[in-house]
Amino acid sequence: MIKFAPEGYPFIFVSLLAAVIASVFPLWSSKSGSAILYYSSLVAACFFIGLMFFMAFFFRDPERKIPSGEGLFVSPADGKVILIKDVYENDYLKSDAKEISIFMSPLDVHINRAPCEGKVSLVKHSPGRFLAAYKDESSMKNENIVMVLDEGSDKVLVRQVAGFLARRAVCRVGVGDVLRRGERYGMIKFGSRLDVYLPKGVEVAVKLGDRVKAGETVIATVKP
Repeated sequence: MIKFAPEGYPFIFVSLLAAVIASVFPLWSSKSGSAILYYSSLVAACFFIGLMFFMAFFFRDPERKIPSGEGLFVSPADGKVILIKDVYENDYLKSDAKEISIFMSPLDVHINRAPCEGKVSLVKHSPGRFLAAYKDESSMKNENIVMVLDEGSDKVLVRQVAGFLARRAVCRVGVGDVLRRGERYGMIKFGSRLDVYLPKGVEVAVKLGDRVKAGETVIATVKP
């Protein structure tokens, strides 16, 4: 059975309702004898039917096989790796970190998953701009939601970044919640970016341009 994100049901049902209403009009307009009205109604019906299928496709929430083992960090998002670098995260972690950024196109699954097991110690929404999410400056200037996970003595930061089309990020957890590795915790609507800051000592397991899957692709491991 196909599963959808809860946030998607209003979009799916509204487009379905519009499709049903629009589908009735070609039948009514054919009786009126107006060819223009008939074909206009037919185009509208096809548009809303297509929109309904796109909404169902976009808000799909497939199951994932979460890898087991110690010291693994999985991708928090589906998409393409667009940045890997060593940084000093000055706002929340106050420490050196490995930053990995993933760009999600409108065709990717947009469910976000926890990169590791941990307790949520911070959730913060910051308003901002809506630059194209693939640009480096969008990470700090765009509207975003930061979540910090305490993983033992280490901390992991995940930033959901809104993009040009994605005007809203959803974080379903709060401070004190405990997440398992690969557990769903939110989503970003209609194309966006996700930045994850891992402990500086990890060994990155992906490279620029790689395609990754949330909860399934190992993006870094703890060095032995």
